Amino acid sequence: MSTQRSPQHPIGSGFSARTTAKEALDGIDLGGRLAVVTGGYSGLGLETTRALAEAGAHVVVPARRRATAEDATAAISADTAGSVEVDELDLADLDSVRAFADRFLASGRGIDIMIDNAAIMASPETRVGPGWEAQFATNHLGHFALVNRLWPAIADGDGARVVSVSSRGHHRSPIRWDDVHFARGYDKWEAYGQAKTANALFAVHLDALGRDHGVRAFSLHPGGILTPLQRHIPKEEKVALGWIDEDGNVVNPRFKTPEQGAATQVWAATSPQLSGMGGVYCEDCDIAEAVETGDASTPSRVRTYAVDPHEAARLWQLSAELTGVDAFAR
Repeated sequence: MSTQRSPQHPIGSGFSARTTAKEALDGIDLGGRLAVVTGGYSGLGLETTRALAEAGAHVVVPARRRATAEDATAAISADTAGSVEVDELDLADLDSVRAFADRFLASGRGIDIMIDNAAIMASPETRVGPGWEAQFATNHLGHFALVNRLWPAIADGDGARVVSVSSRGHHRSPIRWDDVHFARGYDKWEAYGQAKTANALFAVHLDALGRDHGVRAFSLHPGGILTPLQRHIPKEEKVALGWIDEDGNVVNPRFKTPEQGAATQVWAATSPQLSGMGGVYCEDCDIAEAVETGDASTPSRVRTYAVDPHEAARLWQLSAELTGVDAFAR
């Protein structure tokens, strides 16, 4: 297996924080390509589905709320000759993950673009499966199992890319190796931060494993955007964080529109500027700079612990043990 890694620093893409998904895809023809977008029916996911479908891709949207997803994507599908397909998937339920993957693999299709977009954020303490902390289980372990089960289709794609949607929230916590499921006291923001670090590390090791199969992986921070993702955060907390005012208006000048928020994930999934690269964390349609210290207030920075290959390999092993799934097991 190759050990070469792409440098974790900007490449000067020419895009910016205000680039939209449609602009990031300008001139790119996705005709004949198949994309899977988890959570592709709400917030950034819906804009991602729209942009990919309008560029010619057939988009499969696995959804926990199938009827809601069908309603949300109906207009996009109608405008793009039925290019959006909805199926059932609950990332917090590994039996549901297995069932969706089995149905998809039975169709005999390859996957060219896999975008792990679905997530929960700063939720109250919740346990799923065998007592797993819900943010780590849903945001990371569910996607880990899904990608590994779909690996035959991903490896069968034409130079497929897997995009893991992380967040600047990863600055809040590295992987808590001694207590990943917060058995000794729960903090919703630390739990979110750990899950987002896991999303970034997943891309690092998947890229290392997949590149010899022609598959590259990326992670990213989409930007601050008000979407249903923040449904667990009370209004008064959003005001205190400086996101909105008392009337619910966005006051943080760095916040993006959903169309801008979806840009980096479609750029990572399709851009020829990233040809031959992988395993890197992106922001604002470019590769972010790696830093040893810092916080989430500085844009285009990723903590080194979130892109460390040794941490990534350790997380992969733990995730395989917890889920019982590893497409690369010898």
